[in-house]
Amino acid sequence: MKVLRYLVTVLPFIFVALPSCTDTRASEIKLKNPYATAEYNDAFKAYWFAGDAELTSYKLEQARYGEIHQGNAVTIFVTEPFSKSKEVKLDDAIGAGADKVDVLKLNFTKTFNTGIYPYSLITSIFSPLESTDKISTSLKLSMSVQEWCGHAFVQMNLKGEQYKVQQNSYFESEGDQVFALDNTLCEDQIWTLIRTTPHLLPTGKFNLVPSLQYSRLMHEEIKAYAAEAKMRVESGMVYYTLIYPHNQRKLEIRFTEQAPYYIESWEETYKDGWGESAKILTTKATLLKRIKNAYWEHHNNSDAYLRTELGL
Repeated sequence: MKVLRYLVTVLPFIFVALPSCTDTRASEIKLKNPYATAEYNDAFKAYWFAGDAELTSYKLEQARYGEIHQGNAVTIFVTEPFSKSKEVKLDDAIGAGADKVDVLKLNFTKTFNTGIYPYSLITSIFSPLESTDKISTSLKLSMSVQEWCGHAFVQMNLKGEQYKVQQNSYFESEGDQVFALDNTLCEDQIWTLIRTTPHLLPTGKFNLVPSLQYSRLMHEEIKAYAAEAKMRVESGMVYYTLIYPHNQRKLEIRFTEQAPYYIESWEETYKDGWGESAKILTTKATLLKRIKNAYWEHHNNSDAYLRTELGL
């Protein structure tokens, strides 16, 4: 079975016995204490704790207003010391003591133009790094959209068994809300699970909070929806596919079968636009360039060549 062959290839990297990748129901997704002690092997430490970030650029073909628009996407993966109490990056990781937890942070950006005006989106996901027997839901997620009509912002903070959600938008129906969601897996965390513990990616039928970027662009209520997922392996690549039956949205992420599980491309298909302009379109992202770099040290004009290196 191809999925089982995939799980066997994961073993040398994470050094744990893996569960079989069978269909799971919502009640069977295993969640754990997000502050459990992490266990890293040498290969993981060498890649993720080397003092730099992984920067990957993609050519983006983004659905919006019933058309496809050209742009770029960038994923910035980096490990950081995170405060359990304040849920922000620690200024003094050594002095924080028990308040410190290591996270894998993903800053996921998209930029594209629609006619005369531009869109800029960023999602930040803070996922705890720890042992690999159960999923630890992300400690914090935030997302913002900026365009010439205005901007929107959403932040989700894990507080015990619930997420506290703050939503702000220039749209009347969405603006200035604070509400709670039961602690459940969010689609945005799928991207960090792929990079750290892909054997825990759920398959079958379960509940999932859709991408915050999608929810704001399509003005969909932020909550958990029924989802279905499957995974297959072809020629050294893993294809993870999510489908939401309520709107037939489909997301397929393609990543390498071997650690560190590079994300090579993705496609997202859904009905886009309003009225007569609405149609089924597919957003696509294809790899341009990947580098390791301590980007926060390269902020001078003389460092601009690095953007060219990334194809931006």
